[in-house]
Amino acid sequence: MIFSFKAFGQTVEITETVIVTWFIMALLTLVAIYSTRKLKTLPEGLQNGVEIFVEGVEWLIVNTMGEKGRGFIPFIGSLGLFLLSANLIGLAALRPPTSDLSTTLALATIVFVLTQYYGIKEKGLISYLKGFARPLPLMLPLNIIGELANPFSMAFRLFGNILGGVIIMGLLYRAAPVLIPVPLHIYFDIFAGIIQTFIFIMLAMVFISMAMD
Repeated sequence: MIFSFKAFGQTVEITETVIVTWFIMALLTLVAIYSTRKLKTLPEGLQNGVEIFVEGVEWLIVNTMGEKGRGFIPFIGSLGLFLLSANLIGLAALRPPTSDLSTTLALATIVFVLTQYYGIKEKGLISYLKGFARPLPLMLPLNIIGELANPFSMAFRLFGNILGGVIIMGLLYRAAPVLIPVPLHIYFDIFAGIIQTFIFIMLAMVFISMAMD
C-alpha cells in the first residue's frame, strides 16, 4: 500500500497496482489522442502503426469469431493493448498490475459478463439457459460449473505466469544483479508477456463466440 484515505466511513487503500494501472491507462489515452489527432488518407508515422494494429486485431477477430465479431474490435483491441502494456511494464522497473490477482480477476469478470450478456442477447434467455442441459440434462451441473470456472481459469493463468516471472527475476537480481538477469528479461518479461496477452484475448474471443453460436 502506498497511501490510504477515508471515504464514506471506509478506508480506501491505494496500492502500487492501482498507481501503475492509472499510469498505463493515462499513457494509452494520450497515445490514442495523439495518434488520431490528424488522420490522413495516406497514413504516415504513428498512424501507420495504429492502422497495422487495428487491421491485425480485425484479422484475428474475424478468423476467430467470424464476421459477427467485428463489433468486438474496440473491446478486444483495448483489452490487448492494456494487457500488453501491463505485462511489459516490468521492463521499466515497475510491478506489473497483472501480477495482482485483483486485476486479472476484474478483467476475467468483464469477459464473463460479456459472454453471458451476448449469449442471452443472441439466443434469448430461455434458449441460452437450455444450452446448459445439452447434450443431456444430467450434464447441467457440470456445464454450469464449467461456465463459472472459466473466469477463474483465465484470471489465475495470467496472474500465475506474470507473478512467477516477477518472483524469478527478483531472485535473480539478488543472486546476480549484473550478468544473468538482463537476457532473461527477454523471456520472463517480453516473451511471456506477449504470449499471455495473446492467450487471454484468444480465450475471451472463444468464450464470447461460443456463447453466441
